[in-house]
Amino acid sequence: MEYQQGENRQQLALYTSCLDDMVPQDNSVRFIDQFVESIDLQKMGFEPLPSQGRPPYNPADLLKLYIYGYMNRMRSSRQLEKECHRNLEVIWLLKNLKPDHNTIARFRKENPKAIKRVFRYSVEIAKNFNLIGGLLIAGDSTKLRAQNSKKNNYNKKKIERHLAYIEDKLKEHSLALEQADGDKAEALRTEIAKHKKHHKKYTRIKQELQADKSSENPQLSTSDPDSRHQIVRGMITEVCYTLQTTVDDQNKILIDYKLTNQNDKKAMGMMLRRAKSILRTNKFTALYDKGYHTGSEFCTAHQLDIKTLVAIPAIGRASQAPHPKYNAENFIYNQKTDTYTCPEGHKLTSNQSHYKTRNYTFKQYKTKACKGCPVRNLCTKAKNGKIVQRSEYAPYIEANALRVTQNKQRYKQRQALVEHPYGTLKRQWGFDYIITKRKISVASADAGLMTLAYNLKRLFNLGVKFDITAVCAALNSFLGVMLLAITQLSTQETLKIAFPRNFIKFMKYGNLNPETEFKGKLV
Repeated sequence: MEYQQGENRQQLALYTSCLDDMVPQDNSVRFIDQFVESIDLQKMGFEPLPSQGRPPYNPADLLKLYIYGYMNRMRSSRQLEKECHRNLEVIWLLKNLKPDHNTIARFRKENPKAIKRVFRYSVEIAKNFNLIGGLLIAGDSTKLRAQNSKKNNYNKKKIERHLAYIEDKLKEHSLALEQADGDKAEALRTEIAKHKKHHKKYTRIKQELQADKSSENPQLSTSDPDSRHQIVRGMITEVCYTLQTTVDDQNKILIDYKLTNQNDKKAMGMMLRRAKSILRTNKFTALYDKGYHTGSEFCTAHQLDIKTLVAIPAIGRASQAPHPKYNAENFIYNQKTDTYTCPEGHKLTSNQSHYKTRNYTFKQYKTKACKGCPVRNLCTKAKNGKIVQRSEYAPYIEANALRVTQNKQRYKQRQALVEHPYGTLKRQWGFDYIITKRKISVASADAGLMTLAYNLKRLFNLGVKFDITAVCAALNSFLGVMLLAITQLSTQETLKIAFPRNFIKFMKYGNLNPETEFKGKLV
């Protein structure tokens, strides 16, 4: 049987082709090249890496390499170094430059804020191409595992267990040493020295935890100090970071991200402020899940005049009545009289005293009718009768509950919006962990490149193409009027930039000045 035959490896070609001919015109690597070339990286905050002897690498080349790597599921600096030697697309992109893995890794480590600004720039591009609607956004978070094992994460209880175990072992070995001799005694002395060394280490960690007053239950991670032991889902826990993101509904483009080591309870207000600044409007609706249901955050949303739809969590067991009919949410509040009416028609009043918790103040409402109520055993088990608490944020919580009830179909869009980027990043690309360590700022650079790669992939798939050099030449020769068919947004719709206003808008993103657009904002 005859087979197709390959070319002779020693055969010389009469007609050679240049490197540019080996990369198709519709390849995403050309899009990356055009995107980075349109940015003034010095104004974005990138600085050339110091080098000895020969000139440093251009930050643009290293940024191109990282964007290409993240868009193709490669984050390791050593893997990217290999691609510089064997991958034709990377060779074309870097013009045959071959930086070593240390140079590549240092670039990511030392430019977290500049990478954040490049992400903002991708959002500006999407806005100027009308790819962001700005009317409906959804926010959520995902956990990204840190480079720190559970074994090397400590809290006060864990340290106390370790110290108690070591002290018991030291007592045990000391008693055994009194009766031992020869090799056995030497082995016991070695064990005692080892336990004393560990005791010293854990005592130092205990002192650091006691000195940490930033939270009620401080933690210490030895490999990645800023990472925290958190619940991932159900009873599964990991030492990880929390990536907060905001997604626009029109094309599922990420408009914002922030890497934290906290849970979702206090995150919504911060993300809404950032979204308002990015979109330059507050005329949008924000969708969040029940993890963001916090009174103070609803107050922040009200102050920002932003409409939110946040899922209502179930009532905790401790707050439930013996019969669901008599749960606190079934008591009707009258704002004029500042009273509650229970399902049996009794009025609950307050003595106007305000009680304080760590996060909010509240008032208590009760009635003397509880003593002789025939259904008291269905309403409460408390000896002094039913007590209803109303926090200072109750009006905002009730307003959200009303909006959710009136917009059930709209809220159902939330999961489809927020899970699309996570499905791409974590399931498709395998980015379910942070590859860097030591600081949250360095981890944020990794997260920034993930989200930047996702946005650029979306823009490329939507058909965005731009050539800044050609546009500038057209401006000089054509005086900024009637420039047709610069960009195709998708296979279904073509945007023709034909009028001066839209042309100037296009040029605005092409020559974006980071000093005016980004200074003091969301860094």
